[in-house]
Amino acid sequence: MRHITEVLVVVCAAMTGASQPALSQSIFSKLGSKAKQVAGDKANQAMDSAVSKAAQAVVCAITDVACINKAKASGKPIQVTDANGKPVSSADSAAAISAAAAQAAAAAQPALDSAGGAAPGSTAAPEPNTVLVNYDFVPGDRVLFAEDFAGDNVGDFAKRLDLVSGNFEVAESNGARFLRATGRGQVEIPLDETLPQRFTVEFDFDGDRTQGWVNSVQFADPASASASHFKIEFRPDFGGVVGPVTSEVHLDAGQIRHPVHVAVMADGPYVKAYLNGVRVANVPKADLGRAKGIWISVDGSPADPASLSNVRVAEGGKPLYDALAAAGHVATHGILFDVGSDHIRAESTPTLKSISDMLTAHADLKLMIEGHTDNVGNAQSNQSLSERRAAAVKQYLVTMAHVDATRLSTKGYGASKPIAPNTTAEGRQENRRVELVKM
Repeated sequence: MRHITEVLVVVCAAMTGASQPALSQSIFSKLGSKAKQVAGDKANQAMDSAVSKAAQAVVCAITDVACINKAKASGKPIQVTDANGKPVSSADSAAAISAAAAQAAAAAQPALDSAGGAAPGSTAAPEPNTVLVNYDFVPGDRVLFAEDFAGDNVGDFAKRLDLVSGNFEVAESNGARFLRATGRGQVEIPLDETLPQRFTVEFDFDGDRTQGWVNSVQFADPASASASHFKIEFRPDFGGVVGPVTSEVHLDAGQIRHPVHVAVMADGPYVKAYLNGVRVANVPKADLGRAKGIWISVDGSPADPASLSNVRVAEGGKPLYDALAAAGHVATHGILFDVGSDHIRAESTPTLKSISDMLTAHADLKLMIEGHTDNVGNAQSNQSLSERRAAAVKQYLVTMAHVDATRLSTKGYGASKPIAPNTTAEGRQENRRVELVKM
């Protein structure tokens, strides 16, 4: 992709002999004594080694990221303690070391300016998960539509979408499903309700690597007279602008990774759009309209197919503290992890920041951080994963946001407390969450 422009917002046994001859007994007795001596020597050596390692260990407070990273770089063992010098649990220690490493990795990324370009003098391209200074996308909490095409047959059209024009089919690569078009076409995401005033739309897009193209996300029926005003259009040049409001950013080819993650966030008339974590549109007074559907247009070719995957539409929730104060708990879907891992992805930063800001503003607030999963996979593994993810969130807030650890507790529930049926993609999305409970 040469340029992409947003132009419209309109994871050793011992053996003994009991009744041997005297000579045999003598031999076995000597051998047994020798074995005991060897075992004792080994045990002493192991103890000496452990004591030696403990003596060499670098002691770091749980919030001292620089100390942890310096000790890790030197190859020395690390003893993590709390603020009073008391050793923390092995789980908290591992989480602290992991969080410190993550912070060091993030600091090594190139600085980016508000337009999403590399900082002056830098030629390195941002990775897809790099947190940019203007990245403030927070996904909606109530899932209105989600589709990964796992329930569709390869070669068929997606059962839960509507075809408007063109030729689309479900394809599979490396175990992942996506909807592919080999020409120009449009599909509709049908919704059971009209889009709310606050909503988010996300999907992964691939294609348009060799040709001129126009791809758009539209929020009004294409057949309506004013449809052209209610869409976000992504294109490689500045031509053909349609609609009364324009907001655009050029991204060089090196800054685009495929597939491209597209995200749109609307709050009333305020609309923002993002590509791979780069905000490419920021319009305070747009009018996207609201309908019971979303239309996505693509332009592919047999040699350069266009594809869509991992579609998610959700309603934006109340401000975090308002929701917590009203119900005593709030679910968040903006804390993302690597698949099957407790490693927090960089896109989670806006949500984590909102949590730390809330804790700063309300000094008496204490939280139980709960980890929840869907029912896919082994129940025991899900339980362990949910516990580790909750602990990772706590450690992030303690290490990165300097929140007092005594204000935070953690618990994992695995798939034992679903808030929606696990029989649908939407339900599984809802159930994969981190909940904050007021204590």
